[in-house]
Order: sequence, then structure tokens, then C-alpha cells
Amino acid sequence: MSTEGQSTSFSTFKRVKPKPVSLPHGGLVRTGFLGSDERLPLVIEPDAQDLDLAGWAAASADLIEEKLLRHGALLFRGFDVPSVSEFERFAGTVCPNLFGEYGDLPQAQDGKKVYNSTPYPPDKTILFHNESSHMHQWPRKQFFYCVKPSEAGGETPIVDCRRIYQRIDPELRRRFEEKGLMYQRNFTEGLDVSWQQFFRTDDREAVAEYCRSNQIEAEWTGDRLRTRQLAPAVIRHPLTGEPSFFNQIQLHHTSCMEPEVRESLTSLFREDELPRDVYYGDGTPIDDEVVQQLLAIYWEESVGFAWQPGDIVMVDNMLVAHARNPYQGSRKIAVAMGEIFRKEML
Repeated sequence: MSTEGQSTSFSTFKRVKPKPVSLPHGGLVRTGFLGSDERLPLVIEPDAQDLDLAGWAAASADLIEEKLLRHGALLFRGFDVPSVSEFERFAGTVCPNLFGEYGDLPQAQDGKKVYNSTPYPPDKTILFHNESSHMHQWPRKQFFYCVKPSEAGGETPIVDCRRIYQRIDPELRRRFEEKGLMYQRNFTEGLDVSWQQFFRTDDREAVAEYCRSNQIEAEWTGDRLRTRQLAPAVIRHPLTGEPSFFNQIQLHHTSCMEPEVRESLTSLFREDELPRDVYYGDGTPIDDEVVQQLLAIYWEESVGFAWQPGDIVMVDNMLVAHARNPYQGSRKIAVAMGEIFRKEML
């Protein structure tokens, strides 16, 4: 691995408290890649004894940002990050305004603005998605911290969405760019998350006002709520101007359901009553074949690795999508998010 030099001297903090200790001039971290092809993530490891990650990050904000924009994802490995609270200290140093009110993710008990990963059956795959790209706002920066890796599986594959954009057929790409997407959701008791859980209220008027304020179409039928949200399929990154295939097609399109689940749901509900679905922005369907082509490209471009305790992966959510492999045994990954970007800012 190469060594990241610093152009000027600065103080960092060792874990020998209580006072900061100035380290010698020169490289404090080294960088490299997991494979020989120099694909994401960029791996950052300590090259000085007892280097405190949050202290180093405070003095290296420009370096972290430059590497994140170039590579899309950073893997901090080998630092002493013994707890969720220490992880939150690091994430809060890099991103001071961590997002503290996030939809239906469970909040971690040992963190103020940190969440547990999505509660989803461990034997199922969570397909690739850019966090909250189907909503009116989303985090640009997202952090994953490995408290405990699973006995087997449980990797978090990541993929550079700039490469996905480049690989999509130009005519299809143009269609996605021009039409965008429409996400439809039917909140039905006992299926998926309830509207009360998602909006964190049982007040219908509060939900209606939230939807009006964020350009979400909402329709009530008895106790059931249907929402429709227009969102991009392709964005240009606000800092680099690079085009990125940015969406949650795989988490919403019915062709991505397991066959038996899809068959069961379609036998019970009309197409417009399914818990989730996604269309082109003009309401026309996205063919199953198109989605399967996209799935194949994502997996071909993805990079996965086994978690190690204390690993932190930081991604630019507007450049990189993530997934989750099935796993065995217990597993704990904590998540933090920040630098919220609103749809109208595009």
C-alpha cells in the first residue's frame, strides 16, 4: 500500500488520554485496494501506532473528501474503534450534521444518531440501492460500522454507479434520464412497514401535511394509504458533475421479488395494490427484462469483502449503491448518515 503524506504538520490524538499528543511529520495512514484492479473501496489503514481515527479525520477533512469523490467508497480498517459511540464520534467528525430522524430504521441504543442495519431476514439478499433515492431527500454520506461480523456471509457489496451509468444501453439510459421514476407504495396492515411506523405518527393529518410539503401524492382508502413519489433515475453529482445511475429500482420493482412471493401477492392484490412498485415517471411500466439486465450489470460491477470487527465503510451515496448478502449467525452493523441533499437541489 502507498503512504498518504501530509503537506503540513498537525496534532492528532492517541488513546493515551487525556491530552493530545503530536505525532511526527510524515505519513500517518497508508492506502491501497483490496484487489489488483484498483476498484473501490479505497482502503485506509493506520501507519502510526495508536492513531485515533476521529482525531486524524478532524485534521484530514480535505483529504477524505477528495478520496471519497474520486473512489466513491472508503474502507477504514485496522483502527481502534471499539464501540458504536466511538464510531459515531468519527462519523460526526467527518460529517458534523448526522441525520437523526430516519424513517423506519431502528435506532441503535448505544448511539445518538446511529441506526442498526435494516431488519430483514438473514437468509435473504437485500438488492442494490442508493439510500433513500426514492424519497424527496437522501444522505450524500453514509457510514457502515462492523460491530460483529456474521459467522458466514453477510457482506455488504458496493458498486460504483458511474460505471453502471456507462454500461447501460444508451437508448435505455436516455429513457431513464428523460422520464425519471415514479415509486408507488401501498401501506397495508401486516405487509411491509406500516404507515404509522414509516411516518412515526398515527395522525393522518400530519401524514397528509408531510406529503404535501414534500410533493408526495397521498391517497387514503379506509385505513390503507397509497403514496406516489416522482424521483430521478439518473443524477449528476452536485460536486463533480458526473452522471450516476441513482435509484431504488431493485427494491421496488416486482420482478425483483422472489417468484413465490410475487405469485402470492399478485394472487391477492391488483397490480396497483401491491405493497411496492416502480414505474417510469410517466406511469408506464418498466419491463421485467430491463430490470434483469440492470441486475446483471450491478452484480458484474460489484465489489464485496468479508467484514472485520471495527471496519468502517464510508460511501458517497450519490456515487455508490450497496446491497447485503445472506448470512448465518448473529451480525451487527451500525449505520450513520449525513449531509442531507434534497431533490429540488438537483
